[in-house]
Amino acid sequence: MDDAVPPAAAPQRRARQPRRATTERRAEILRAAAHTFGSKGYKNGSLAEVADQVGITHAGVLHHFGSKEALLVEVLEYRDKEDVRDLEGQHIPDGIELFQHLVRTARMNVDRRGIVQGYTVLTGESVTEDHPARDWVTNRFTILRGEITAAIVEVGGGDVPQDVAECAASAIIGVMDGLQVQWLLDDGVDLPAATQFAIEAILTAALLGTGRPHPLT
Repeated sequence: MDDAVPPAAAPQRRARQPRRATTERRAEILRAAAHTFGSKGYKNGSLAEVADQVGITHAGVLHHFGSKEALLVEVLEYRDKEDVRDLEGQHIPDGIELFQHLVRTARMNVDRRGIVQGYTVLTGESVTEDHPARDWVTNRFTILRGEITAAIVEVGGGDVPQDVAECAASAIIGVMDGLQVQWLLDDGVDLPAATQFAIEAILTAALLGTGRPHPLT
């Protein structure tokens, strides 16, 4: 009996080259979405435009984020994470350091116009009925007001009335967002300087409590 000729060994399947890390791809999509939504708004900015910027398909974007609404919320969260990326613990600090952080954020925003545009447009649009980012934006403002209120009370050593601290916190958020709108429309607005001026003025008034001057009355 002739020895059987062993069949040729099946060629080994080459290991697939690892695809670009998912986190890196998601970050690319988020940056592209921030640019698209920032320049065209949420409703007019299409997923196809986002996909084209990163060299993938519309379906590829949905693969990573599931829906346009989910991508929108991720864009807003991405902006907040970028703000605290270099901080210890990667969260907003307490006390006087919180206000210093807000001024640093304004300086950073000068170099990331697209993200500022996206935030401004999307938060503005969120006031419309049934907007997908409405709950996220509402919750974000609630948390931020609470953090700023607590920081004011801490800086004041507990002497600032709660209602005054809450009012000051709302004013700081409103002024910062309003200054960003002005800056986006007019580069002549010094965003960091105006932000610091406003925060210092509001914080000073809050620390004076009920004894602060009331020139309008």
